[in-house]
Amino acid sequence: MGTSIFTKIINREIPANIEYEDELAIAFQDIQPQAPIHILIVPKKEIETLNQASIEDIQLLGHCLLIAKKLAAEKKIDKSGYRIVMNCNRDAGQTVFHIHFHLLGGKELHLNLG
Repeated sequence: MGTSIFTKIINREIPANIEYEDELAIAFQDIQPQAPIHILIVPKKEIETLNQASIEDIQLLGHCLLIAKKLAAEKKIDKSGYRIVMNCNRDAGQTVFHIHFHLLGGKELHLNLG
């Protein structure tokens, strides 16, 4: 897989607006936001797509979802609502092949499956 842009952010090789970090994951603002709040939650373990996740990754992926919940509360979108999205492969819109979750909120989100 080569070094992804997310690994470069984790390693501080390129800057990002970091919202959260611990030993397992990092969360930062998306540079092309699709909503007023658009934060990427990225495990530090390099996994290309959900297809490559294994049973050993259960706690890591659950940890990322709990980070999303925490950030939604901090950004005060937990009551109004938020969306968590994960894309898997190109046809689904995955452009960075390092597994990650999108936390979106801050406005009414409409489902567009076009």
